[in-house]
Amino acid sequence: MPSSPHTVAIAVANGILHFELALAYELFSSPPPVTAESWYEPVICGAGPVRADGRFLLEPDAGLDRIPLAGTVVVPGWAEVDADPPADLVAAVRAAHDAGARVASLCTGAFVLAAAGLLDGRRATTHWAHTEALAARYPRVEVDPDVLYVDDGSVLTSAGKAAALDLCLHIVRLDHGSAVANAAARRLVVPPHRPGGQAQFVATPVPEPRDHPLSDLLAWAGARLDQPLTVEDMARRANLSSRHLGRHFKAMTGTTPLQWLLTQRIRRAQELLETTDESVDAIAAATGMGTATSLRRHFNRTVGVPPDAYRRTFRARHSDTAPARV
Repeated sequence: MPSSPHTVAIAVANGILHFELALAYELFSSPPPVTAESWYEPVICGAGPVRADGRFLLEPDAGLDRIPLAGTVVVPGWAEVDADPPADLVAAVRAAHDAGARVASLCTGAFVLAAAGLLDGRRATTHWAHTEALAARYPRVEVDPDVLYVDDGSVLTSAGKAAALDLCLHIVRLDHGSAVANAAARRLVVPPHRPGGQAQFVATPVPEPRDHPLSDLLAWAGARLDQPLTVEDMARRANLSSRHLGRHFKAMTGTTPLQWLLTQRIRRAQELLETTDESVDAIAAATGMGTATSLRRHFNRTVGVPPDAYRRTFRARHSDTAPARV
């Protein structure tokens, strides 16, 4: 096990992208007010002073030898995807994974993980503009170009920019639960959850919120998850036909109205399982899932475990006698 389970080592070298570096440091260095658990200790690790984006001079907090001691390692985006990443950086990331750390790449940081052999035989993603290059250069990696991020247990990868933040919030959600992750998202003024399987590239530009037919629909539906909403209900609220609603929804969110609604219901169920002692029947009613049987079926399919098992696992992970692995 890592010797510093709360430490998040952010691995840097010349050519690192400053946006992904900054967002990771911002999220992991600033606990939201609702958390009562130990927060993360971010440490920027590099072999020496580095240039981010070739312009910003950065002085790391520690050397690369600190990386294998961390509980989580984050590799931000990498500018020179056609060049081999530094061997000492690759070796440090590999050593961290071998020591039991969770390793996550943001954007083109996936090329560093691939060079370390951590993506061999795994499903992974990166920025959509570089997925073909990643697949061609590392044929043993199962590259998925159509998702925001991939959680493969101890190895996680994300697409670019905003998707990198989605993955970081996903890590917070794994470690601290939905309520804390939602509070962190609110502090950053970003959506609390976009599922990793959502399309990362939407070809149609999204109009300004005040001009968009869905400007208030998402908030309206999100406040009525306990009700049996249909596509027709949502279409009437948006003053659109069901067909046009679907088209606008796909352009704005990358998914369908019903899939979006189901995702919100599941996320709400997770939060209630984490923060209350309500029965599965009561939670099914509170999330508009109808019956406990329906909730169990959809929850198991989406999350991978039944609601009761999710609650037991979450409570055990976050009990006073079993500190969370962060």
